Amino acid sequence: MPDRDALLARYRELVDRELPAAAARDRWTLRHDHCFGRVLLDDAVGACWYDVLGRGRGAAFRRLDDDRLAHAVAQGERLLAEGDPLLRELDARSLAWRGKPPKPSPSPQP
Repeated sequence: MPDRDALLARYRELVDRELPAAAARDRWTLRHDHCFGRVLLDDAVGACWYDVLGRGRGAAFRRLDDDRLAHAVAQGERLLAEGDPLLRELDARSLAWRGKPPKPSPSPQP
C-alpha cells in the first residue's frame, strides 16, 4: 500500500483536478470537486460521511483511516476508468444515505 502522504496527495489530485476535468470533458452527471469528495467519502465509510467522521474542523478525507483512504483513492481511479455509469451508481447510493432521491436517468442521445 502506498504511504499515507502519497494517498492523501492522490486523493486531492483526483478530487480537485482529474475527476472534474474528466467530468467536464465527457459531460458526466457531477462536475464539481466537492461532489466528487462527497461521493468518494460516503462510499469509503458506507454512509453519509459526516455521520461517521463528524463535521469537525479540517478536511474530512484526512480523518479517514488508511484502509478507507486507500478505498477512496481506488474508487476515484475507477471513476476515471469507468466514467459516468459508475459515478451515477455511487452518487445514487450517496444520495440514498442522505435521504435524497437519485438523479433522473439520462435521456437517450439521438
